[in-house]
Amino acid sequence: MKIIISPAKKMKVDTDSFASTALPQYLAETETILAALRSHSYDELQTIWHCSDKIARENYERLQQLNLKDNLTPALMAFTGIQYQYMAPDLFTEPALRYVEENLRILSGFYGILRPFDGITPYRLEMQSDLNLAGQNLYQFWDNKLYDALSDNATEPIINLASQEYAKAIQPYLQPDNTFINIVFGQLIDGKIKTRATLAKMARGEIVRFIAENNVQTTDQLKHFDHLNYQFDEQWSTTDKLVFVKAN
Repeated sequence: MKIIISPAKKMKVDTDSFASTALPQYLAETETILAALRSHSYDELQTIWHCSDKIARENYERLQQLNLKDNLTPALMAFTGIQYQYMAPDLFTEPALRYVEENLRILSGFYGILRPFDGITPYRLEMQSDLNLAGQNLYQFWDNKLYDALSDNATEPIINLASQEYAKAIQPYLQPDNTFINIVFGQLIDGKIKTRATLAKMARGEIVRFIAENNVQTTDQLKHFDHLNYQFDEQWSTTDKLVFVKAN
């Protein structure tokens, strides 16, 4: 089983909690992206980043000093958004850490795809960012590399906990024998399942922790997730979509 999740915009440096064990697989490609970012002016980067002047200034200054091989934080600890807060990887047991090292992958516009203990540095670059790389956007630049790195076992199910922005980097390359299962967290409102972004991020973090702590090996085991008042709903689910409905 491979589980894919999105990165977070908020990041930190933490070289104390855990040690990074490897460099990202596609570091040469990341160096190409870094050079492209550095070729832009501050105003151009602010447009690419779609952020406030304060955030743009912070990231522009960080970009000038960015070092891909020094003072690195394991990817699992580097992201600090809502999903990662609810995942709480710093509280994982040793077996849970081994599980995520084997099964969890983080998709990234800057690094492509990350294993939990790949050493990374804070950056800002969403997959859908309008960055021109020799006439290619980031999806075209990464092409099938993220899918190829995901698994060498075609029968291994892929559990999608990533946002649509990041899942789009994998889905076009799926093969007929791939099992790709979307996880949906929603509420039943006026007879329809509606998803709230913040609540979904919280649940995605909780279910990663649930999967790791319970050594989940099959898709049926996923259905037992019941944190944050979510329950698996057979009625709304299909063979390739597991829907969890939050109790009102």
